[in-house]
Amino acid sequence: MIRRILAMALVAATVLLGGCGYNTLQSTDEQIKAAWAEVINQYQRRADLVPNLVETVKGFAAQEQQVLLGVTNARAKVGAIQATPELVNDPQAFARFQAAQGELSSALSRLLVVIERYPELKSDANFRDLQAQLEGTENRIAVARNRYIKAVQQYNVVVRQFPSNLTAMLFGFKEKPQFTVENEKEIARPPKVDFGKPAPAPAPAPKPAPPGSAPGEYSQPGTK
Repeated sequence: MIRRILAMALVAATVLLGGCGYNTLQSTDEQIKAAWAEVINQYQRRADLVPNLVETVKGFAAQEQQVLLGVTNARAKVGAIQATPELVNDPQAFARFQAAQGELSSALSRLLVVIERYPELKSDANFRDLQAQLEGTENRIAVARNRYIKAVQQYNVVVRQFPSNLTAMLFGFKEKPQFTVENEKEIARPPKVDFGKPAPAPAPAPKPAPPGSAPGEYSQPGTK
């Protein structure tokens, strides 16, 4: 008799939890974990490309020390952050992670602008291969970030809406931090710079008329 009562209570609890969003919270939380793991993998792939990229550029543009050092330092900051699965539960740590990755994106953007000044480097086979890998990785990062964003949006809605918000509070489900910039790839894209075309010279300023001249009596050189 006692076993039957316990079994019925278990069934009732299961139905109640399912109806209050517990199962949805669990499934969406797992989706976030999977999406976050892919984000980390792609960012790590980019970080692994940086040393070879810096060394290759240094062979052709060693004088660009400031830009190269900026990329190296930005990569070091990225490596100093432990991108664990638990990081998505810590908004401050998540913000530091995003800031470090954004700094590396900006540093790589500046490096790509500098590269435009060195045709020999752009024609180097090793550099072209690294550049292709970097572009492919940036695309994968964008895809992985979008999947994470969508997973977090779905999860956070369940955490906030009624009655699943009561279940979330009961079992400790909290909102996950979100990327504040949805398209980092566009921001990281360097501007188009044409180093072979000089800027047009500014037009000369008009000379003032000599003192005492009548209106219309004095004209600028080359005018009538």
